[in-house]
Amino acid sequence: MKTAILELGDIHKHYANGDSTVRALDGVSLAIHRGEFVAIMGQSGSGKSTLMNIIGCLDRPTSGSYLVLGKEAAHLSPDELAALRRETFGFVFQRYNLLATATAGENVEIPSVYAGLPKHKRAQRAGGLLQRLGLGDRTDHRPAELSGGQQQRVAIARALVNDPPVILADEPTGALDSKSGEEVLALLKELHAEGRTIILITHAETVAQHASRIVRIQDGRIFEDSGVAERSATATAVDENRNYVSGVSFAASLQEALVTAWRSLRVNLFRTVLTLLGIIIGVAAVVAMLAVGEGSRQKVLDRISAFGTNLMLIRPGAAGIRNTGDIVTLVPEDAAAIKALPNIDTALPERSSRMTVRYGNIDYQTSVQGTGEDFPSARDWKIAEGQFFHADDIKRLCPRSRARSHRRANALSQRRQSGGQVRTA
Repeated sequence: MKTAILELGDIHKHYANGDSTVRALDGVSLAIHRGEFVAIMGQSGSGKSTLMNIIGCLDRPTSGSYLVLGKEAAHLSPDELAALRRETFGFVFQRYNLLATATAGENVEIPSVYAGLPKHKRAQRAGGLLQRLGLGDRTDHRPAELSGGQQQRVAIARALVNDPPVILADEPTGALDSKSGEEVLALLKELHAEGRTIILITHAETVAQHASRIVRIQDGRIFEDSGVAERSATATAVDENRNYVSGVSFAASLQEALVTAWRSLRVNLFRTVLTLLGIIIGVAAVVAMLAVGEGSRQKVLDRISAFGTNLMLIRPGAAGIRNTGDIVTLVPEDAAAIKALPNIDTALPERSSRMTVRYGNIDYQTSVQGTGEDFPSARDWKIAEGQFFHADDIKRLCPRSRARSHRRANALSQRRQSGGQVRTA
């Protein structure tokens, strides 16, 4: 009695395309037994690639039943489905899908990384497969250093590294010359003779003739099946009670990711250096801009804090009215009266004016500010060096000026706009 390793029942796969629905697969039923060599034929758009994706657990059907080793694939979790795919299928693609930055040996090892195989066993198994496929001297070569036929043999070795019972080959000879294509097909037939189940996706009749069973698909439906051929007497045994769980730990996965990243950086060294240089320049520019901005902000804050939060400026005139001409509403005695109020620490009269100063035969227009000995205290300025003038200096140097200013204030004589500063306690 023949045992079906893969069994599809009334599989539908639909895609939405705007307002219409594309029926990529429309009621496909197919059973594939252990040890068969099956070719699935169809033209472009017939649905053969969609069927391969569902068979290989790369996609899920819209409806229908798909049993892999007697287990319904639709009922598996994503991790269980990935484990089932990893343990059951080996994939060979038309474009090889090899990592350009990895060597042939490293490419072959990739599936066993996800299977959790120790590194020395991975390397030993990959080297043995490449030696068997005639690439023992190409283990350390990268894909760009290999011919198309050699790259496809590396892809076949990668498909075999986890010893899967089923090989899925999607147009494996499509990118090869006739000689390399024949070598690949001969290799697939050799693997079939060893007992593996081979599923070959192709549109070429000459390639399909190498299979012992041909399934033809058109418009998403199977319209011809040559029937179940005699399976190989040495069909690979598969443990149907296998518990499909992830076999690689987080630490191992992280380590492999770092190794892969470092390998890519090392291969493209010049690009890596330029990228790092760009990152360094960008970070340095951002740091410099932040430093300049922070310095400017701090300078503004220092200037604002120099005025103090308890400093009040009193100016003559009324609110909302621009002062013009001479105003005599404030006199030095007003500052003395304000200073006598509670909570007032310092009250200081000030007067400023534009004047012409002369040094030798040079005249210079500048601003002159008249104030008193309490100016540093009112402004909360600390004297860094030297000393400020005090009350005795004012009495000794400006007695006539003080008397004259009092007379002018009392007589409402001509005077510039004046004001004062008050610092509260």
